[in-house]
Amino acid sequence: MARHCAAIFCIINSGLNAIKTNMATTTRLISLDALRGFTIIAMIVVNDPGSWSHVYAPLLHAPWHGVTPTDYIFPFFLFIVGVSIVLAYQKRLDANVPKGDMVKKILWRSLKIYAVGLFLWLWPQFNFGEIRWAGVLQRIALVFLPCALLFLYTDWKTWLKLGIATLLAYWVIVAYIPVPGIGAPDLSGPEKNWAHYLDSLLLPGVMWQKTWDPEGILSTFPSIVTGITGMLAGRLILDVKDDYRRLVKLFFWGFAMLVLGEVWSWFFPLNKNLWTSSYVLHTSGLAFMALAACLLVVDMKGYTRWTKPGLIFGANAITAYVLAGMLTAVFYTGYGGQPGLNELFVNGLSSAGIPAKLASLLYALLYVGVVFLPVYWLYKKRIFVKL
Repeated sequence: MARHCAAIFCIINSGLNAIKTNMATTTRLISLDALRGFTIIAMIVVNDPGSWSHVYAPLLHAPWHGVTPTDYIFPFFLFIVGVSIVLAYQKRLDANVPKGDMVKKILWRSLKIYAVGLFLWLWPQFNFGEIRWAGVLQRIALVFLPCALLFLYTDWKTWLKLGIATLLAYWVIVAYIPVPGIGAPDLSGPEKNWAHYLDSLLLPGVMWQKTWDPEGILSTFPSIVTGITGMLAGRLILDVKDDYRRLVKLFFWGFAMLVLGEVWSWFFPLNKNLWTSSYVLHTSGLAFMALAACLLVVDMKGYTRWTKPGLIFGANAITAYVLAGMLTAVFYTGYGGQPGLNELFVNGLSSAGIPAKLASLLYALLYVGVVFLPVYWLYKKRIFVKL
C-alpha cells in the first residue's frame, strides 16, 4: 500500500502533460509547498527500502491498531489536499470563474486521478485480470471530488457539521451495529467488521490483503473528513489576517483534535486500515500543528533555505511519484535470476559489517537522490506537470 501513498499530491500539481509556467506568477504558501515536498521524500523512503526484510519499525505501518510515523503520511497527504482546495479554488472564485466551469474540471480531474491509479496498479505487467479498483490514488479521487464540491457550494460550518456527523455515524456503524452472519463487530482483526463485509460484498477485482482492503468502500467516508479538516485549516488561513492569531488558532485546534482523538481511541482504537474516527482526529490534529509550525518558521520568520528540497519535490509531485513507482523496474528488479540492485547494495554493505536495516535505509535515501535528479532539472527549467 505504501507504494502509492504519494498519490495525494497528484491533485495539486500532478499530470500527464508537462507545461512551462513561471513560479512568480502565483502567490503560494512556501510552507505548504515545503510540507508537501518533504512528505513526498518521506513517502519514497518508506516505500522503497533496500530490503523489506530489513526495515526499521518506524518505517513500517502498524500491523493493525496503533500508529507509527509511517501511518501519518497518507492522512497528511489528504489534509494538504483539503488546504490546497481552499487556497486554489478561492482564487478562482475571487476571479469570478463560473462555478459550472470549475465543476467540469473537478469531475475531469477526479476521473484522471482515478485512471492514473489504475494505470500504476497495472504497471508494468498490465494484467487486467488482477485490477485493484480500490487503492490510494483511487481514494484520493474519491476524497478530492466531494471536498472540492463542498467548497464551491457550502460554507465552513456545513463542512464542520458534516465532518462531525460522519465520524460519529462511522463509529456507531463499525463498532456497534451487528454484522450479517457475524454478529457484534470484532475490531481486533480485519475480517469481522462492516468495512470488510461491504468490501467482500460490493468491491470488484482484487483486494490489497486478499480478503480485505485498507482503501475499501466504507473507510473512504472518514477519509473524506480528513480532507475536510484540511479545508477548515485552509479557511482559517484565509480568514484570519493577523499572523500570530492565525498561528494560535491552528495550534489550538490542532492540539484539541489530537487530544480528542486520543480520548476517542480508548473506545474506538487508532487504526489506519479502518481509518477510524479517532485516527482522523489524531492525525489531522498533528497535521494542523505541523502546518502551523511550518508557517511560523518559513513564511513568518523567513527561514527558507532548508525548504529547497521540499520545494523541488513538491513543485512536480506527480513526476516524483511516477518516477519513484516506475523506476523500481530498474532499481528493484533482477534479471535472469540475478539479484536486483537493491539486494546487491544491501548484501554488499551487510558483508562489510553495516547493519542490514541501516543498509536498507541508506538505499532508500539513495533512491530519493535518483528521483531528485530529473525532478530538480524540471524545477530549474520551470517545468511543472499539470493534469
